[in-house]
Amino acid sequence: MQFSLFTTLLGSMFILSAANAQTQPQTQQPQLSGVVFENVRIFTGTSDQLSAPSNVLIEGNVIKAISTAPIAVPSETAVTTIQGNGRTLMPGLIDNHVHIFMSANSQAALLNPKASFESLEKKASEEAKLMLLRGFTAARDVGGPVFGIKRSIDSGKTLGPRIYPSGAMISQTSGHGDFRMPSDRSRRFGGQITRGELMGIGFIADGRDEVLTATREDLRAGASQIKVMAGGGAASAYDPLDVAQYTLDEMKAAVEAADDWGTYVTVHAYTPKAVGRAIEAGVKCIEHGQLLDEATMKLLGEKGIWLSLQALDEAPPTANPEVKAKKHTVVEGTDNAFKWAQKYKVKLAWGTDFMFNPAQNKNQNTDIIKLKTWLTPAEVLKLVTHDNAELLGLSGLRNPYPGKQGVVEVNALADLLLVDGDPITNLELVADPEKNFLVIMKDGKIYKNLVTIQGK
Repeated sequence: MQFSLFTTLLGSMFILSAANAQTQPQTQQPQLSGVVFENVRIFTGTSDQLSAPSNVLIEGNVIKAISTAPIAVPSETAVTTIQGNGRTLMPGLIDNHVHIFMSANSQAALLNPKASFESLEKKASEEAKLMLLRGFTAARDVGGPVFGIKRSIDSGKTLGPRIYPSGAMISQTSGHGDFRMPSDRSRRFGGQITRGELMGIGFIADGRDEVLTATREDLRAGASQIKVMAGGGAASAYDPLDVAQYTLDEMKAAVEAADDWGTYVTVHAYTPKAVGRAIEAGVKCIEHGQLLDEATMKLLGEKGIWLSLQALDEAPPTANPEVKAKKHTVVEGTDNAFKWAQKYKVKLAWGTDFMFNPAQNKNQNTDIIKLKTWLTPAEVLKLVTHDNAELLGLSGLRNPYPGKQGVVEVNALADLLLVDGDPITNLELVADPEKNFLVIMKDGKIYKNLVTIQGK
């Protein structure tokens, strides 16, 4: 009797539970978000002509399908459709030599003790946003305190490109990263740590032990690669352009510490002596190199070492005569550097290297047009997308954004531009991003759209 009552109660509970289950709303699987670009012609990042009219499906943050036929969208994907109307879909631009913090602020502002770090960083954050809206979806920052800005962008709090940070530039005393005032004594001889060091712009490090510490500090902070000053500079007042900086042992220390973390060292260097020493130390990338001789350029090609080259402008009229003269020497050497790099098949990357002149930043896109002096428009586009992305990948285990960049192909990251026209036949289109970049997408998200869209 008790057993019969128990089974009756249990059966009633089962029926009630089933009835409740039928009346409760069913849990739905979360929908993936996607974008379809319809009727676009594609610059793949490596092609020398545009594709036939095609359709491209973005799912999440990657390219999932490319087809000349209509794409069947998965039922679980909520899709936004963008009509390309025959316009060009291409990879986002990449600048491989930026200093976001220093390019957003003048040198006077950086040296002003009344200017707070927060106010300077705010300007840098605003500049990062403008960089993205110029179509640059990734940038390698080769010196400066951008870790906070990068974290803010990655978390979605602010806008900007993918940032590959080097952190503080590592310089010897009297090197290109020693921006002390004439009255500032060395901290080893009664002086104080400089304002630039306190802000994280650079480390002044001498001897193997200090170079190791500086390198490891940058890696600890999140550097994707390490920047070392290996020679004199044009923008600095105290180190002659011709000097080599850091001994072989000091430079090897940085290379070894970076290699232990699965990444590489890039060096600021112009001359054959400075670059030759860097090569011997195991450095994998040279920044600048406009004063190299043909033999050293050939060596770069043979060893597969990258050259991150720029088409720099003359110094402004307000610069002091010594800086003007040094900058002129560098500008004069640019033609040979590009020609020899092509001749010896050097792995070439490109960047702008703007510093201390915020008004210049708007020229980031027009600097690309200068490259027509040495490259075809298709080669220029390949350089500022696919080739620059290859250098970003050199950071290996420290790559903050795993995935393929700089190309439009299946499984690549969805960093894309919709251009109003054909930039292969009219490269000048990239010089006016406000007018000609109708859609800017980074990581599958649309940050600018001037085209009517449809939802599904």
